[in-house]
Amino acid sequence: MAFMNFKLLLTRHTYIALLSIALCLLTCVMNTAPALAASTTSLPAPTSGLDSPHDLETFLDGVMAAQLKDDHIPGATVSVVKDGKILFAKGYGYADIQHNEPVNAATTLFRIGSVSKLLTWTAVMQLAEEGKVNLHADVNTYLKTFQIPATYPQPITLANLLTHTAGFEDSGISNYVPTAHDLQPLGLWLPTHMPARVRAPGVLASYSNYGATLAGYIVEQVSGMPFDQYIEQHIYTPLNMSQSTFRQPVPSPLAAHLSQGYTAVDGTYRADPFENIQYGPAGSMSSTAIDMAHFMIAHLQNGRYGNTRILQTATAEDMHTQHFTQDPRLPGMAYGFYEQSINHVRLIAHGGDTLLFHSLLALLPDAHVGVFVSYNSGGGSIARDTFLQAFMDRYFPAAHVAQTTTLAGFKERAEQISGSYLATRRNYTSFQKLFNPLLSTFNVSTAGAGHLVITGAGQTLNVVEVAPWIFRQVEGPQTVIFHVGSGGTTMLVSNVPFEAFAKAAWYDTPSFHFLLLLVCVLLLLSAVLFWPLGFLRRARSQHEGKRLSGDPRSLLLHVLAGIVSGLDILFVAGLAFLLVSNPLSLAFSVPPMLIALLTLALISSVLTVGVVLSLMLVWGRHFWNSWQRIHYTLVAVAALAFVGELAYWNLLGYRF
Repeated sequence: MAFMNFKLLLTRHTYIALLSIALCLLTCVMNTAPALAASTTSLPAPTSGLDSPHDLETFLDGVMAAQLKDDHIPGATVSVVKDGKILFAKGYGYADIQHNEPVNAATTLFRIGSVSKLLTWTAVMQLAEEGKVNLHADVNTYLKTFQIPATYPQPITLANLLTHTAGFEDSGISNYVPTAHDLQPLGLWLPTHMPARVRAPGVLASYSNYGATLAGYIVEQVSGMPFDQYIEQHIYTPLNMSQSTFRQPVPSPLAAHLSQGYTAVDGTYRADPFENIQYGPAGSMSSTAIDMAHFMIAHLQNGRYGNTRILQTATAEDMHTQHFTQDPRLPGMAYGFYEQSINHVRLIAHGGDTLLFHSLLALLPDAHVGVFVSYNSGGGSIARDTFLQAFMDRYFPAAHVAQTTTLAGFKERAEQISGSYLATRRNYTSFQKLFNPLLSTFNVSTAGAGHLVITGAGQTLNVVEVAPWIFRQVEGPQTVIFHVGSGGTTMLVSNVPFEAFAKAAWYDTPSFHFLLLLVCVLLLLSAVLFWPLGFLRRARSQHEGKRLSGDPRSLLLHVLAGIVSGLDILFVAGLAFLLVSNPLSLAFSVPPMLIALLTLALISSVLTVGVVLSLMLVWGRHFWNSWQRIHYTLVAVAALAFVGELAYWNLLGYRF
């Protein structure tokens, strides 16, 4: 769940919507200048308007009116803080269309998605400050009922969880449940839904909802109280956040003020049910713009809010400091917050997406300014990013410098870096790998002298080279850096410090696998369509009393290969139907239809062995004429290749 994602380039619950197709996870990229030591750039003087609530209100009224109309959003809530005070807070549009209830910044609760993580991370820092946890100790030290497996020599630490460098693969299954009754205690859910460790900790960043949930569970274990209760006592109460909760369902009387979530459908808005989020510490919080303003003030004042503190100054400063970066020229990860650089200004921020709500919290520490915005429909996934950019352009502007010359050697460099890239945040070991082409694949190609175009997740980014291997967005703030070496090529995007993109080998590109699958399906389909016609002709000839030559075993081989072909075609059609008819079912559980399809795939794979072995009989006994033998061989090879595709996409067996 991110903002300014290369998954503007992919919002992380577009991720959830597609993957699960949840995928969160998903389902959601970028922002800076090339020389970008994000924490050392000078701060432009803000315009006088930021000190004028009237000017700010006039500006934001215009921005929000346009967004609600153009992005099909029923309602939104906004707060802006500066120098320890709430400068502006206002609701826009409707929290409940049916009851004509407007959004109120002080009382209307929005689901804030992964912005919730900031409170979880704050709780972890509180415990570290008290000496109850060590950020650099093995997390297994704090886990009493299960352990993270020692896949690598290096253990996972809380610091890894805080910087999204634990090395977990991504997963979107069972992140949501149909009702609050179906929510499992974290101690039961975490060990049964543990993603694989796919890289050593501290090597690359890869955003992880599981990692944040694990941190929330450690808060429970160490503090000795339920996570919800800990947050209420140690963050909500001292910050006077009386309109906030992690609890699901939202308790009374807060429930009466909860915004409805909407989906835009054919020019109207469909009210959707409350989202029960299983990974609570990573995304279940509901809050108001005013309450989030209190939280922003506390962090901008290094833990102080009024006469109370939630963190000591040194702890807060440590939390806001960069602790991991994939390139020193780009923003990196603080503890929980991720850095952004917009108009050469350093921000620490976090975005949040549920299936219905999209939110953003961004702090400008050097300016003592904070911004929070949340929307109650899907259009907010892009609106939040354009909102922040508009705010920064208005109050912290930077001149755009156009690149006019092509650097020497661009053509050779472009040839090296062009191709398909896979995000580190993806699934590796379960059937969810099937969604990587939709959610985690981006293509880089040349677009004229000095220019590249990056496409993926329905978005396009045009960049121009400003230094060897360094590219800046054309008419925009993003910076892209390529690392080329013996270990491969990696693409890094400035406003996605929690993710990297590795260039795929030709045999790992979606285009290769889609082409192979298409050829397989066409050959298998030819067997399903044409062989029955041959059987009908044989039957008619026998009915007319004609004697047919040939070994009767050849008929059995045709039947066997036909069954395999039919099962494979049925699998492809069934999977397509499942994903098109009810893609979000995967966000809640593994549907029975998927289990049935995987069973079909297993049966077909076993029978495929017989088809391949039968080639010796077909050619040894000279069944049929040469063209028929060639066709049978091609079908057998296609069936075998199809099994290979099933294995590649983790669809051979029940790999959930």
